[in-house]
Amino acid sequence: MPIVSLEADKAGDRAVLEGIAEVFKHVIGRRVFPHQISFVLDSPVRKILIAPTQLADRLHLTETSRVLEVGCGSGVFSVEVARRVPRGRLELFDLQSEMLEKAKRKIEAACLSDVCSYTQGEAGDLPFPEASFDVAFLVTVLGEVGDPHKCLQGLYCVIRPGGLLSITEHLPDSDFSSFSRLRSLVEQDGFPLFERFGHAWCYTANFRRPE
Repeated sequence: MPIVSLEADKAGDRAVLEGIAEVFKHVIGRRVFPHQISFVLDSPVRKILIAPTQLADRLHLTETSRVLEVGCGSGVFSVEVARRVPRGRLELFDLQSEMLEKAKRKIEAACLSDVCSYTQGEAGDLPFPEASFDVAFLVTVLGEVGDPHKCLQGLYCVIRPGGLLSITEHLPDSDFSSFSRLRSLVEQDGFPLFERFGHAWCYTANFRRPE
């Protein structure tokens, strides 16, 4: 076997091992989900917990909605949301450039590139103008953010008055927040709750920015 192939195999093995190590860190404490094992996010089991179509149905989207997905990961939900806004916009935002690249490949394979754009950054420092979005959503992300209040304050700024903030949480995510804890956290930053879907262990809570 050529030496270059052996080196590539070793590099691939190292990436997997590093990813496994990051998983343990993620389980032990609040950590960003490692891109090396994004296949876990794409598991059919997760789609049983919350299917992309089910999530998209809860976002009250229109064809022209401007949507921000914070912590898009590998794009599990991105494709379905992009399909719902053919004359709007979906901004995919993630800390890891590798995750954005994985999501981008899914978007391109679905021929939805015209409605999507990608930004790398920290959830506590959203680099978008005021009132840029009609809808912002997060799926098992807020618990990974170092300063959730700063993130929520940034979301309050970039969501238009009357716009929607949708947060989905489910077990067995290690950073899972109960509905009561999440509601208290989000309402402190000015978003009143207006509806909830799902169960105690897998739910979506929708909040509105006041007009």
